[in-house]
Amino acid sequence: MLTICPIQRWEWHSAQAVGALFLFGGVLMFFDRAMLAMGNILFVLGLALIIGLPKTVLFFTRRPKLKGTAAFTGGVVLILLRWPLIGFLVELYGIFILFGDFFATMGSFAANIPVIGPYLQKALNRASQASGGRRNAELPV
Repeated sequence: MLTICPIQRWEWHSAQAVGALFLFGGVLMFFDRAMLAMGNILFVLGLALIIGLPKTVLFFTRRPKLKGTAAFTGGVVLILLRWPLIGFLVELYGIFILFGDFFATMGSFAANIPVIGPYLQKALNRASQASGGRRNAELPV
């Protein structure tokens, strides 16, 4: 078994955060193709570093997630083929399908944020129910 120190764990989470930052920056810069592509690469790399490569492959290839995986991959391909707006929207749909199960978990954490927490929790719980989200005890990863 691989043992990691807290510094390595922080580095792996930062890869995920930098990927999200690049995606956000790509949207702010009017769907800049290079920033969106880097954000996608870092996002998937950070996910693989956090939960491990076998669990990442298992997560993306499960039968209920194949539609989301196809949409996410298709969005990345569209971004690389110089269709950034359409590619980002297709990719966003894929992310919603892939990670819709986790909206309830994010809502429970968001409830602790002062002032806006209860509103975020309600919105994320509604999004989880709309995407057919399952309870956290049923999640495999």
